[in-house]
This record gives sequence, C-alpha cells and structure tokens, in this order.
Amino acid sequence: MQSTQERLIILDTETTGIDPKAGHRIVEIGCVEMVNRKLTGRSYHVYINPQMEMEQEVIDVHGLTNDFLADKPLFHQVANEFIEFIRGAELVIHNAKFDVGFMDHEFAMVNRGLPMTADICSITDTLAVSRDEFGSPKTLDYLAKFYRVDKLVDRTYHGALIDAQLLAFVYIEMTRRQNTLNLQHGDGNDGDSLGIRRLDANRAALPVVMAGTEELQAHEERLDIVEQKGSAPIWRASAEPIEAEKAQ
Repeated sequence: MQSTQERLIILDTETTGIDPKAGHRIVEIGCVEMVNRKLTGRSYHVYINPQMEMEQEVIDVHGLTNDFLADKPLFHQVANEFIEFIRGAELVIHNAKFDVGFMDHEFAMVNRGLPMTADICSITDTLAVSRDEFGSPKTLDYLAKFYRVDKLVDRTYHGALIDAQLLAFVYIEMTRRQNTLNLQHGDGNDGDSLGIRRLDANRAALPVVMAGTEELQAHEERLDIVEQKGSAPIWRASAEPIEAEKAQ
C-alpha cells in the first residue's frame, strides 16, 4: 500500500557562496527519489540564474559559469514545481542546515507566502548521523570512501545532482544495519520472523574454556612489557587481592 511506503528525497544544492544573508543564491538543485530504500529513477534537477556574478573561486568548485547560468530560469519560476516534488517526503541532506537555510531564504524572497522547508517535509541530516556513528561529523567524501561507494559517481565537479546521487548510495550503506536489525518484540514468547528470538531457559550451559599454561605465560610476558613502559597493568594489580583472598 502507498501509505506504508517510505519516500525519501536525497537533495543537494550548489550556491554562489556560503551565506544567504550576504546575498548568496542557489544556482543548482539536484534531487533523487528513493522509496523503501530503493532508487526509483525519478529525479528533479534544475539550474537557476542567481541574478548576480559569481567569483572564480566559487566557479572552480561546481564548474557553473556566469555565462552558463545567464539564460536559466529564476528561482521563483521553478519554486512551485520544486515544492511539489519534495512535498510530504523525508529530505535526506548532508549538512542540512546549509541547504535548508538557502532554500528557506529563496522561498521567502519569492514573497508569495510559500511555506518553509520544515512545513513541506521532514529532514534528516546525514552530517549529524555521521557524528553519532563516528564520534565526529564526517564529510560526504569521507563517508563515500568509508562505505566504498566513491567510485560509483564521477565527481570531477561537485554538481548538486551528482552529489545527491552519491549521498543516496552513502545513505543506503549508512542505514543498512538499521534496516536489517529488526528489534520488534513479537508476542513476548519465542518471537517470530519479525521479532526477537528468545533462547530456551532450559538450554545446556555454554562451555567455559580456561586459558592454558602457555597462554597464561604469554599473558604475563605481555604485562611485563606494559610495566617496563612505565604503566602498571591493572589486570595484574587487581589479581593480587584476589590471590590474597584465596590464601586466607
């Protein structure tokens, strides 16, 4: 049923700078659609005339020149079709604060009472997800290499549609564990194919394999090395009271 489908829009933008409050504008929007974690082949891609001249430093990043953008539509001319494409979906964006900030600024500039991004759809920031996963936020390039999807897309330039496609592959890998690890509790007994499989309380005890003489000797030798380097091994220190207690 359509109502049970999870519709994601993987989105990226290219801009004339880093701060919409300083007059910077969106020059490219790229989106790819994913339903139930599978790319559908649907996409939304548009170049936009920012009505301003870009610095060469910015052009070198995304490869879009002022001449190329001169005959492209203005944002207000594509705003409605863009909103309709993303409406009701969950937006997946890397560093969502940046892109959503620009999108909301552009919506406000249209001055036709357009909604803000959060009123149109929900938002997932993969930069924040990477911080939770890795302990610090990671770039899209880092994640693409980590998940070994960096060769799937040609990124000579950081185009919005290209980066959205790459982020889609990253997102699939990043959330694969969440998709396969189903923790629904089932009926509370033995569980079923969708729930936790509980072990029989009367099952045989697991065997305990003790370390042999050679393994214990190797362990002591390793502790000697640690101690020689100036650090008292906590394993050896904690063992002394135990041995003393046994002797009493």
